[in-house]
Amino acid sequence: MRRHIAFLHTSPVHVETFEHLAKAIDPALDVEHVVAEDLLVQAQRVGADDPALIARVQSAMADAAARGAALVVCTCSTIGGAAERTPTGAGFTATRIDRAMADRAVALGPRVLLVAALDSTLAPTAALIRTSAAAARTRVALQPLLVAGAWSHFLQGDRAAYVAAVAQAVRAAASGADVVVLAQASMAPAAELLSDLGVEVLASPKLGVQAAVAYLQGRALARAPAVFGEQPFFGG
Repeated sequence: MRRHIAFLHTSPVHVETFEHLAKAIDPALDVEHVVAEDLLVQAQRVGADDPALIARVQSAMADAAARGAALVVCTCSTIGGAAERTPTGAGFTATRIDRAMADRAVALGPRVLLVAALDSTLAPTAALIRTSAAAARTRVALQPLLVAGAWSHFLQGDRAAYVAAVAQAVRAAASGADVVVLAQASMAPAAELLSDLGVEVLASPKLGVQAAVAYLQGRALARAPAVFGEQPFFGG
């Protein structure tokens, strides 16, 4: 298998993060990034299940693989479901960054505080966690938390205010949770601010990249369905 991975992002701020994470695990890995901000904008407008949007997402995934990537990872939770269903034939593998996080949340549950700054992210991530729970033959109790107003900080480029707003909201709502899931990759820095919370706070970037690189290196071939859930990780 080619050691060549591509990431599909919906914000340019993720490029540096995912480049660093991937290279820290495997410095020899060939990494490329494709940014398509308009896909998230469209998803917020029409919903993640819109057929036209799904077609555009899957086209973007295929385009990301065109330069030889063996694995293409969508880092946007809102459109992740469409991305991992991309028809790939034998050309490449399509997956989403938050599947490993969902599997970890199920293992730590059952009471999961699901946190997002975008309403369009809550339903797709909740569905993902439920598929992981079904694959593990267990149940989860999801408590959704929309951090109102936080996304405006992100759009304005004030990432410190964005992360602080997320962390503050989690502290106020985490009582009784077994695990906290930060649904959007952009929220990952909030996990550091919540290290004293008393329950594990999960973010998708590190967990997802670890699982993706392990698969790409061939170490996870035999257990990929368990790592990534029972969805079509090996392409559609």
